[in-house]
Amino acid sequence: MTVKLGQSLVSNKIITEEQLKKAVDIQKKEGGSLDSILVKLGALSEEKLMEFLSKQFDVPAVDLTNYKIDTSLTRFIPRDVARKYKIFPIAKNGATLTVAMADPSNVYAVDDIKFLTGYNVEPVLASEAAIRTNIEQYYGKTDALQVAMDDLKKTESGLLSLVEDETEEKLDVDELMQAVEEVPIVKLVNLILSEAIMKGASDIHVEPYEKNFRVRYRMDGVLYDVMQPPLKVKAALSSRIKIMAELDIAERRLPQDGRIKLRIKDKEVDLRVSTLPTIFGEKIVMRILDKSSLVLDLTKLGFEPKQINAFNEAIYSPYGMVLVTGPTGSGKTTTLYSALSTINTIGVNIITAEDPVEYNLMGINQVQVKEEIGLTFASALRSFLRQDPDIIMVGEIRDFETAEIAVKAALTGHLVLSTLHTNDAPSTISRLLNMGIEPFLVSASVLLILAQRLCRKVCQKCKEKENIPVPALMNIGFTEDEAKMIECFRGKGCPACNNTGYKGRVALYEVMPIKDELKELILEGVSAGEVKKAAVRFGMKTLRMSGLTKLKEGITSVEEVIRVTFGD
Repeated sequence: MTVKLGQSLVSNKIITEEQLKKAVDIQKKEGGSLDSILVKLGALSEEKLMEFLSKQFDVPAVDLTNYKIDTSLTRFIPRDVARKYKIFPIAKNGATLTVAMADPSNVYAVDDIKFLTGYNVEPVLASEAAIRTNIEQYYGKTDALQVAMDDLKKTESGLLSLVEDETEEKLDVDELMQAVEEVPIVKLVNLILSEAIMKGASDIHVEPYEKNFRVRYRMDGVLYDVMQPPLKVKAALSSRIKIMAELDIAERRLPQDGRIKLRIKDKEVDLRVSTLPTIFGEKIVMRILDKSSLVLDLTKLGFEPKQINAFNEAIYSPYGMVLVTGPTGSGKTTTLYSALSTINTIGVNIITAEDPVEYNLMGINQVQVKEEIGLTFASALRSFLRQDPDIIMVGEIRDFETAEIAVKAALTGHLVLSTLHTNDAPSTISRLLNMGIEPFLVSASVLLILAQRLCRKVCQKCKEKENIPVPALMNIGFTEDEAKMIECFRGKGCPACNNTGYKGRVALYEVMPIKDELKELILEGVSAGEVKKAAVRFGMKTLRMSGLTKLKEGITSVEEVIRVTFGD
């Protein structure tokens, strides 16, 4: 509260001029907020103060002591940010995060929270004391990352003042080499990597901005802010990672790619490192490739019985093409690796072209595509045909040349597996036709198209029922009878799921075998919409239908199904 608001209290005859003057004097000597001092002095009660401030700020007031707190929301706002702005997240509805604030007029705090979370922010008023109590209670004890950050802040190392005082362009390579060997930097990087692996993250993002520097983990497909190191260490921290990945720390103007191999608790983990020069420094993304967590059993990926039967029939065919589609991070590679592992026997020769090779598979010849030296998917595919293959896997069909060779290979006695970036199975046909492949070649070569998404599973340890209105359930695709019968669940948030309410992911599949009826439609050149209607008529379950099945089984939540699938 400002002195101006204090004057408003006086003019509204809630406190006297003398009480305000006394509170201001105490604030000048001891610090603290004016409203807390006025309450301590007994000038007014906290209830009266909240009532007054609610009218002044024109926002509702909440009593946090009697409020049911959803602990999973603390993941959106880091503890240090909550303390700095005296805020606490209390509810989330769609794309809006409701945040209790001691000062709802603080537009800088609201803007920062929007930036951090990506959500719209709806401020409500709460007392500073209640917010402080909630932060201490729900954010838990200081963790290892926080300790490492505190070490960084305490260090008197010349390195830190150097990085702070000099612009990034002026940093000397020798000074950086010395910087990255400083104990706090080494400790912090080691902790960032080990915490991510222990928490089951798939990616680590290290991101510099003009006035912020943050580290985020992608867990179960969603990014979470885990820490904000001091801005002054960004060059040293990114250089330490680059040294570990055997990259050139002197080159900060061009993107670089490298790898880090780690051993943690008798487990070998690969990290694929990518650097990208941004206007405020290098952004680094590390993809964690943990072979021990790779599921290569098709029966455990989330297929329904009819879907896995159709998929198995296609991958055991002597020739033809099987396509897996979906956006980046939807599990396409895992599905393809699982398929290859299923059909990998001593009697077949399997060759793959990948960019990059994510996991090494025994008994399979894997080739890393290197476009800069002319080893493209198309050139690799041409070479494969001279290597007596039975099964070929092409990481991605990106252009007409690759598509044409893949189709020809599929028509001349080879089984070809590949991926495309399309939204669903039927639109893959349109993509191939748009690339320039003739309709008769598409209908003759493609055996099956599989579209997929990954949706988060509700944490089984903190799972609780969620009341969703019948109209809302009908809106997402259930019939009225189904909507009345179904039980929906959500995760409350607990230590087992890092307070997210979700633990692990399951794949949603749309499996479209190219039967004779669909071949006729492809030859007629009908639209993707018409192909989809026909495929559903012949028994295909769309991605949304697959999501609704997982919802019925209590595996996922309504929020997740809406997030990862389109309405049909």
